[in-house]
Amino acid sequence: MLNKVWVVIPAAGVGARMQADRPKQYLPLVGKTVIEHTLACFAEHPAVAGIVVAITDGDPYWAELTSIALSEQGTIHTAPGGCERADSVLNALDYLVNTLQVTADTHVLVHDAARPCLSRHDLDALLAAGASEAAGAILAVPVRDTMKRAQTHGLRISHTEERNGLWHALTPQMAALGVLRAALADALQRGLGVTDEASALEHAGLHPLLVEGDARNIKITRPADLALATFFLSNASSGQ
Repeated sequence: MLNKVWVVIPAAGVGARMQADRPKQYLPLVGKTVIEHTLACFAEHPAVAGIVVAITDGDPYWAELTSIALSEQGTIHTAPGGCERADSVLNALDYLVNTLQVTADTHVLVHDAARPCLSRHDLDALLAAGASEAAGAILAVPVRDTMKRAQTHGLRISHTEERNGLWHALTPQMAALGVLRAALADALQRGLGVTDEASALEHAGLHPLLVEGDARNIKITRPADLALATFFLSNASSGQ
């Protein structure tokens, strides 16, 4: 049986591609902000011990939320955000170890702040599959479209990539706290490219499990994504 897990949410990004007046995680979405919907995916789950959100120092938007909606939860903590996602995640893991004394064998889930449409079904599937995976596990969906590799310069096609065996990585991504913390620290020290937690685990020689999830678990990156997330969340709330 899996003991309770901790959730880490890196939320220090500025979301420049949204072309908005604030980071994308604080944009309004179906009566709340994006990050409030994201937090709600975990806040009442019985397997979740608590949540650590990594935010930029002096973030004014988070302060507004905590005074209105989040202070009552009691299980939401903050850690310093970093220059890159990996820095923020590592800071949050350090906070779990050094401040909250969470043990190294405790599992953690890392989830994007701007991914508010995670379903309980997918979360439960990841928790069940990842409980016994020493190498970690991530939600992902198989690539269905034809994949084109662009030339090094310009926007012309170089060649078509074989899509068999290719997956789109989603979040949450799950691993034991100590394993992920060591992998991230080592990758950052070596200057390796780390775009998600699984890539850090891969650099450490591990092969995380792919758990097929729902493609509706989108990451809000561009303005059109807000409309799509609104559609998904509205349908979910109405039971469709």
